[in-house]
Amino acid sequence: MLAGKGFKKVFNVTGGIKAWHAEIAIGSQDLGMDLFSGKEEPLDVLKVAYSLEQGLREFYLVMGKEAKNEKVKDLFAKLSEIEVKHQMSIYLAYNDISDEELSKDAFEKMVEIKALEGGLSTREYLDLFNPDLNSEIDVISLAMSIEAQALDLYQRVSSKVKNPQSRGIINKIGDEEKVHLESLGKLLDNL
Repeated sequence: MLAGKGFKKVFNVTGGIKAWHAEIAIGSQDLGMDLFSGKEEPLDVLKVAYSLEQGLREFYLVMGKEAKNEKVKDLFAKLSEIEVKHQMSIYLAYNDISDEELSKDAFEKMVEIKALEGGLSTREYLDLFNPDLNSEIDVISLAMSIEAQALDLYQRVSSKVKNPQSRGIINKIGDEEKVHLESLGKLLDNL
């Protein structure tokens, strides 16, 4: 069915989806959907997306302070910087389509942080995955889980949002999450 819909890389996992033991998105279909009403205009979508990136950046900064291993501290700093770059692209996209250009500080004052990417709170992610915060592999696996959760959320939100321009922005942000997952996979391969 997937190959017939144009997907190029399709694998038949022996045992079907029940045999899948890799990273997956978790939670109910409505997890994180409360962050989006479906009626958002493009500027609103960018503010919510920015807040999710900020929440994740703050999570990485806090976890970096808690880590004892210097390599893990450096890894959390690197993950935090990735979120800063993603935030900057969202901020620039906001100014590209806004009638008035805002400073980054003015933009950040409009943003309300409610959750991390993917719709879960810091405590929920830690309780769910129980990572060893001194293990580089566990930290990258946690980051991959969060990015997979974010991608899943953006894909679900895309089908809910009615404004075509807002939907396009959400799909673009989702594509950036795919790039983040790929980067984290390469980082994991290099350990």
